[in-house]
Amino acid sequence: MLLRPPRLPRLSPRRLRPDSPMASTLALLRPSAPTPLAGATARSHPAAAAVRVPLRSRFSTRVSVGSAVAAGADTLFADYKPTTAFLFPGQGAQAVGMGKEAINVRAAAELFDKANDILGYDLLNLCIDGPKEKLNSTVISQPAIYVTSLAAVEVLRAREEGQSVIDSIDVTCGLSLGEYTALAFAGAFSFEDGLKLVKLRGEAMQDASDAANSAMVSVIGLDSEKVQQLCDAANEDVDEKEKVQIANFLCPGNYAVSGGVKGIEAVEAKAKSFKARMTVRLAVAGAFHTSFMQPAVSRLESALAATEIRSPRIPVISNVDAQPHSDPDTIKKILAQQVTSPVQWETTVTTLLGKGLEKSYELGPGKVIAGIIKRINKGASVENIGA
Repeated sequence: MLLRPPRLPRLSPRRLRPDSPMASTLALLRPSAPTPLAGATARSHPAAAAVRVPLRSRFSTRVSVGSAVAAGADTLFADYKPTTAFLFPGQGAQAVGMGKEAINVRAAAELFDKANDILGYDLLNLCIDGPKEKLNSTVISQPAIYVTSLAAVEVLRAREEGQSVIDSIDVTCGLSLGEYTALAFAGAFSFEDGLKLVKLRGEAMQDASDAANSAMVSVIGLDSEKVQQLCDAANEDVDEKEKVQIANFLCPGNYAVSGGVKGIEAVEAKAKSFKARMTVRLAVAGAFHTSFMQPAVSRLESALAATEIRSPRIPVISNVDAQPHSDPDTIKKILAQQVTSPVQWETTVTTLLGKGLEKSYELGPGKVIAGIIKRINKGASVENIGA
């Protein structure tokens, strides 16, 4: 049973002026047209009146287990045994209208108000009203998904038995961008520091994309070995700067390939001969999770070095190696590497299920992760919590 708190007022929005459209970012819910291979309502925003709930207690609490980790030690979660997980989506999950439920939950609305101060625009207004082109841009969608996903935690908390669900979570992870959300939930850094990192990440990835003619394509219907063979065949026909690689190991029959545009075109041309069901060119800014994103690494390293990161209170599984890390310095290195490393999501989910994971919750916009998990294990229990 959902207990809805009374609708509470929020601060008047600062409306964002439309800019020129920018490419959408990662994931299969935001592709361009597939290539077959087989033949806002009006709202009032009066000034907020309720006392603000401190946010730091929810997403940046320093727990005893974290403070006990010695510098350089990275083995705290080596023998973790997961039972209940929070899973956070990545880019591409965004959609105009997300965040509507946050208006009715005070703590969730507080997160958007905090975000406005950091970002300099009304994020909730943009999430709910769009325009779609602006929400889909790399620099907007990353903060939007991060904040909306953590707002979903507060929406869950407001439900009957919601706090007990939150207390039961003993592992968390997120798809690409979602790893930052997972780390914030696990207390590795504050909500505010996480948002600043995500903001910079989006800007750095967009700039790296603008500097190279690159793209991504999803290959549907092949296993990972066949997709690798397809990439190898495509790479034989293009120059070094156009080469492609698997960038997202999502689930059986669904792998995303990144690289130069000519390399991506070669993948599309050869896919039918490898028995792929179809290819889907993704409407993204560039070749994410490859060396094309190298220019973003140094900017992330600098920002991470200046950010206080603590040992998470629960395991957070990395996209880079599908392992949990407890050492703050290691976490910083992993996050910097993440933008150029393939996303090991299939291994992450398979490992969690193999270790005994019983229940998962996908928190945030869309149902990308739930769909992926069901492809890996039809019997897996996944519940969506939106905001």
